Amino acid sequence: MRYIWILSFILLYNCKSQKAMDIQGHRGCRGLHPENSLPAFKKALELKVHTLELDLAISKDHKVVVSHEPFMNHEIALDLFGNEITPNLEKSFNLYQMPYDSIKLYDCGSKKHPRFPFQKNEKVYKPLLKEIIDLAERESENTIFYNIEIKSMPEYDGIYSPSVKAFVKLVLDIVETKGISERTIMQSFDMRALEETKLQNPQLQTALLVDENEFIDTKLQTLSYKPEIISPYFKLLDKETVLKLQNDGFKIIPWTVNEIDDINLMYDLNVDGIISDFPDRIIQLNINKK
Repeated sequence: MRYIWILSFILLYNCKSQKAMDIQGHRGCRGLHPENSLPAFKKALELKVHTLELDLAISKDHKVVVSHEPFMNHEIALDLFGNEITPNLEKSFNLYQMPYDSIKLYDCGSKKHPRFPFQKNEKVYKPLLKEIIDLAERESENTIFYNIEIKSMPEYDGIYSPSVKAFVKLVLDIVETKGISERTIMQSFDMRALEETKLQNPQLQTALLVDENEFIDTKLQTLSYKPEIISPYFKLLDKETVLKLQNDGFKIIPWTVNEIDDINLMYDLNVDGIISDFPDRIIQLNINKK
């Protein structure tokens, strides 16, 4: 039965006349649980999102860690004594200079998040990518999709992360070993990471992330191939832009769309998917629109 479900979703995902909205839980579901944590991904799976969106960093011992930053972000992390980490010191807690056993000791969920008052605070650690995949495969019966972001940039090379080539290989080794390549998108703001992904696995889908201060067309022209997906900051989109890009063969999956009015606007623009900290809101709207 689960294979029929996968086939049906893929067919809908690629059919404009019968397009299914790809509902993606951003960092699991950051609006409801601590970001990129096991509880956040478990909740997203319970909500029946189609895709888990997550970010990656690399530890000193080359473990692939689920984390938005390659350091302990002062907004979410406490130090080993339960004290707050100050903004000016956060980058000194460098994940690439710490073995994973040490990273796992930091509490990244008890602190109240200043921008997410509905988030359920609880003591959590930064999990490994393979932990998230094992959880997701078990809970979804091998049907969930993954949108994995390589968090690399030139100024991080050799300091906060390995070379892009090594970074991508570490991630793809896990994706391929776990047998989820056909259900995985690799996304990045870093063009080098997208180029390297296609070199190492030409069949893997990639998504070009476009920041709010960037231009979609300009960034697209710097890539040597045509990615399957373009994921811009949602305010960069209008109906004409979405239609043009879709006619050019791209799927459009904007980030990070949280407010009801903005979610409704994305539906009106006929995007292919939505990345949100509150996937529950999209799911409820999706039900109401049927």
